[in-house]
Amino acid sequence: MGISNVPVSESSNMASPQAVRKGSSDGNSSQELQDNFLTLLIAQMKNQDPTNPMDNSQLTSQLAQINTLAGIERLNTTLGMVSGQIDDSLSVNASNMIGKGVMVPGNKILVATSEIDGSKSDKETITTPFGFELMRDADSVVITIKDENGNVVREVDLGSIPAGVSSFTWDGELNDGTLAPDGSYTFSVNATYEGQKVTSTPLAYSVVYGVINSKVNNKVLLDLGILGSISIDEVRQIL
Repeated sequence: MGISNVPVSESSNMASPQAVRKGSSDGNSSQELQDNFLTLLIAQMKNQDPTNPMDNSQLTSQLAQINTLAGIERLNTTLGMVSGQIDDSLSVNASNMIGKGVMVPGNKILVATSEIDGSKSDKETITTPFGFELMRDADSVVITIKDENGNVVREVDLGSIPAGVSSFTWDGELNDGTLAPDGSYTFSVNATYEGQKVTSTPLAYSVVYGVINSKVNNKVLLDLGILGSISIDEVRQIL
């Protein structure tokens, strides 16, 4: 067939809320509002008119509002800490991918000729893996490979493929039986089910060279060398 499946192998320093408020207080934190409210309440109770005491329902409502504000502030602080821990975890997981091959959205296949055991007469053709992601099962998947000039050099019917991510390798053989010259090729996927087109996303292979913590969009990016950088959530498969 000329195309085969690819086997798949399987802390941050944060200031406490108290320290932040102490260093940059503007008098609007829930704790300060509550302290000020209680101070004013005590003063008002000491000086209230015995014949016209304070309204208990109004007092209860004000205390409930203060407690609600305090709860929201504590929740925001907790969510901020959890978010930071998640970002740290993503960075650690991403660093474990350095040096590994990944399948990401793209349609390129690279072809190169390599000598076998240093022999100039014995050579083999090496190609980077390629793949695709199907939104549903397909009973026919046809791969069309083109050279840099847009000429079709190989077409292979893979038959039925289940939904999800699939990876393959091309042996570099052209339609005429010769081996493909070194260079960059592109491929397209035509997947159908009972004659109806199935949505597919072509996937290209790359090696992860590093990890970038982007401050622009707060995302963990993977450095793929000449292919640029992508978000870690764009990785479809790790080879």
